[in-house]
Amino acid sequence: MSGKWLRRLAASVAIVSAPATAQAQEIKFWTLSFDNPKMAKAFETIIHDFEAKNPGVTVQLENRGTDEHKSALRVAGGSDQAPDIYFMWAGLGLGGEFIKSGLALPMDKYYAQYKWDDEFIAPALSFSKQYSGGRYGLPFTFRGEAVYYNKALFEKAGISAPPTSYDDFVAAAEKLAKAGVPAFTFGGTVNWHVMRLMDEILEVQCGPEKHDALMAMKVNWADEPCATKSFEEMHKWTSKYFLKPFMGIDNNQAFNLFLAGRAAMMLEGNWLVGQLRNANKLADYGLFPFPGASRLYGFGEYNYISTKSKNPDIAAKFLDYLESTPVQQANVDLFGGPANVNKNVKSTSTEPLDLAWTKIFGQFNDVFVNGDQAFPLDVTTEYFRVINEVASDRLDPKAAAGELQKFIAARK
Repeated sequence: MSGKWLRRLAASVAIVSAPATAQAQEIKFWTLSFDNPKMAKAFETIIHDFEAKNPGVTVQLENRGTDEHKSALRVAGGSDQAPDIYFMWAGLGLGGEFIKSGLALPMDKYYAQYKWDDEFIAPALSFSKQYSGGRYGLPFTFRGEAVYYNKALFEKAGISAPPTSYDDFVAAAEKLAKAGVPAFTFGGTVNWHVMRLMDEILEVQCGPEKHDALMAMKVNWADEPCATKSFEEMHKWTSKYFLKPFMGIDNNQAFNLFLAGRAAMMLEGNWLVGQLRNANKLADYGLFPFPGASRLYGFGEYNYISTKSKNPDIAAKFLDYLESTPVQQANVDLFGGPANVNKNVKSTSTEPLDLAWTKIFGQFNDVFVNGDQAFPLDVTTEYFRVINEVASDRLDPKAAAGELQKFIAARK
């Protein structure tokens, strides 16, 4: 047997007997920047463990600020640089924008494969069923929004207990003003921050049924007295009870002013508990639902698989792992705490603000979503503009509802 033939035989045996290696697959995951460093660390661990369980798979996480994230996704929709998975708020306005543009992959087969309908709470799942053509996105977190208040500033103004009616709320703001304390701090450079107050006032002034009809554009804003009353009420708050100037700062700057005791309240979500914890300020603040609203203000956050993903099956597998009971339970207070979207996960926190959220979530049966998630994108942009014009004293609040309706009528 020649040496040349033996070398060929040895090479063939080596190829046959060599262990099979997993095919390299990369998943790009675009999400928001983490305010909480513990969340960043948790994601690092989750990704590391998933990669260890799936040899050959790497998950590349990219973080951006809110507005930068939206812009990057809009650019990605027309390029070949889109992620495999992307974070976006649920609802017709924000999540719906990318579904309509064709960036979101229908996920019906993954819902069936991983039995997600059996694993997640119904309110969080409802957003995946809003569209024709399939199920889109997977619940990531469910967020409630309520009023955080500085206990010392309330005491300074002689407010002995959180208000429970809207009239009492206005009276509390007046007491704060007389004590030299602005009631609220908001960041006006990000349109959605001031919008929160308008959304809540609409809920109080119009009631759930009329509020929903307005946001669905099924009734005429100009013909509804409650819509005009809402803009007038909002202007009262922005002109009399806001920390100023507010139109030149963003939400993060507003939060820092809140920490510094420059204003008594912020209208924020349950994520703020983590931020207050990081600042060692938990004991200084209390929490109450927006007075007069019969529904909880809140929204769902989702992760979507992109239609441009080359590895959608692996992307779905990673999402299933991320939202699994063991992973979520290990990080329960980071991923929603008392409002975790996984129905099998239980919060273990004894922190008073977390317990207050548990009470709030148990208090309300229904939820209404933020305006920028209820409206289509173009109407959201006009809603922002009208709110900002009223807040900046450039538009008479009595004319604001008609101004918004003009835009809605023109687009139809």
